[in-house]
Amino acid sequence: MSALHLTFHYTLRNREGRVLDTSRGGEPLNCVQGAGQIIEGLEAELVTMQAGEKRSVIVPPERGYGLREEAMIQKVPRARLPVDDVRVGDQFQTGPDRQDPVVTIVAVEGDQVLLDANHPLAGQDLHFEVELVARRAATPAELQAVGLPA
Repeated sequence: MSALHLTFHYTLRNREGRVLDTSRGGEPLNCVQGAGQIIEGLEAELVTMQAGEKRSVIVPPERGYGLREEAMIQKVPRARLPVDDVRVGDQFQTGPDRQDPVVTIVAVEGDQVLLDANHPLAGQDLHFEVELVARRAATPAELQAVGLPA
């Protein structure tokens, strides 16, 4: 069976119902099944849907951004940060590549800073409203572009 190319709109809410992200008002998202472009739990639901179908989906942390890991929270000297002015809530990438982890400053204690490398949505149930706009077999070029065999 060939991998699917999926086009969809989504709205992501937290447990309290606050909108965290949405594609509404813009272009729908595209992904290739199995390429790791979207979280596992959402992809698993989308591949079972037909074009035009709408669905509410709750993705648990284990199939979303993972559980929170205390080992991903570390205290470092403030002098090791790339900027002088640091505030709680600031985020920065730990390296030059887009795949390098993003850390969030969760506390500033004198010359020490507490950094959290957990994904901001780790440990949370993710509440999605999704609409599958289109569903088709991925082309060989699309598969190659995401590193999957054609």
